[in-house]
Amino acid sequence: MSSETKGEIDLGKNPALRRLAGAGLTVALVVAGASACNDDAADSKATGAAAARTGAAASATAPASATPTPVAFGAAGYRGLTPGIAKDAALATGALEPAPVSLLDGCTDFAYKGGPAPDAARMASEAATEATYKDLNAKADALKKPAAGSTLPPNASAKEAAEFAAGAYGSAKNSAADAKTIADATMSTAQLMVAREARDAAFLTAGRVSFGVDGLRELVAPADARTAEGIGAGSTVDALKQAYGAKGLELTKSGKFQLPVEGKPGWQYEFTVDGDKVTGVALANRTTKCA
Repeated sequence: MSSETKGEIDLGKNPALRRLAGAGLTVALVVAGASACNDDAADSKATGAAAARTGAAASATAPASATPTPVAFGAAGYRGLTPGIAKDAALATGALEPAPVSLLDGCTDFAYKGGPAPDAARMASEAATEATYKDLNAKADALKKPAAGSTLPPNASAKEAAEFAAGAYGSAKNSAADAKTIADATMSTAQLMVAREARDAAFLTAGRVSFGVDGLRELVAPADARTAEGIGAGSTVDALKQAYGAKGLELTKSGKFQLPVEGKPGWQYEFTVDGDKVTGVALANRTTKCA
């Protein structure tokens, strides 16, 4: 045995052993590094998985964003406006614009909140048309009343017959003027109907709300409103009949479809149609007088 202690080797005197030892150290360092990387990767994966689980849990417990439920247009009314509600109470709900948009026929009409502003020119035209209608029809009604002594009594004397003939001659002279008055009154009625149609067309998209002396008289639905059965502007007439045909839907002489509102005496749905499409929906009580 050499002078080195047994079990101890002098690496400084043995180059081969020094190289071997160096190589072993390098291998050890590489292995250690790989292990550390694997540990880091495992920790990263574990952290990611935990984060994913936390996110999933948070997603599961977080409330879903609420989607507003569309307000149905129906027997209960619309936007808080119920059948028969008083005008002041309706205005207090905030569902209406405060200024009237029509006073035609003595009713007071309002637009829904955000709807069209009052059209002063149209409202002035409505007032003039209605005034002319009332004046001419009052004159025409007076002409239709038989005048006293307009018929020759039985067994009349010659004097009475002469007086009757003179009166008939005077009436004949006025007949042309009377006929013109009646014709003008008839024309004024047609013009009033045109004014009503123009008002309805102005609010066909936005809708309107009409009040009479006893409160709410008519709710006209905006174009995007739908009944509980999904019927509104743009629906087909076939869909209308499928939804309400078995509930009493009827076609009126005016060309509208009507349906009584169950549990609301006097109230009815009115569906305006054009061809095979519904163009408007209203909830109305025509027994409520305007003025």
